[in-house]
Amino acid sequence: MTTSPQVETVSSGADKAKLALSVALLVGAVVAFYMLGKQDLWLRVVALLVLVAAAVATFFTSEHGKQLIAFGRDSVREVKKVVWPARNEALQMTGYVFAFVFVMALFMWLTDKTLEWVLYDLVLGWRR
Repeated sequence: MTTSPQVETVSSGADKAKLALSVALLVGAVVAFYMLGKQDLWLRVVALLVLVAAAVATFFTSEHGKQLIAFGRDSVREVKKVVWPARNEALQMTGYVFAFVFVMALFMWLTDKTLEWVLYDLVLGWRR
């Protein structure tokens, strides 16, 4: 029995600093947006977008950002391996799902009305 080796990533001080800087840039973007409240809206939005872009760029240079990019690439590679159903098969399965939902809704409605009749009419004797 073979097991895949465990991969350990060690966070360096520089990596933690990059993450802290990206969080600070995000907070700074929101603060700058509201501090520039008396300025034109376009200037506030540009300042917000520039600082958010700087935060995202800083995050993607960190180890966590690189891992996120690798995860995205692996996900795309796995999605390409999927054998998608043909149109007819997809429509047929969708029809089965709708039919099942309809039957279950009918069953739940009948169960509700039966319990309502048993409780209110037979047990409690309330008449409407």
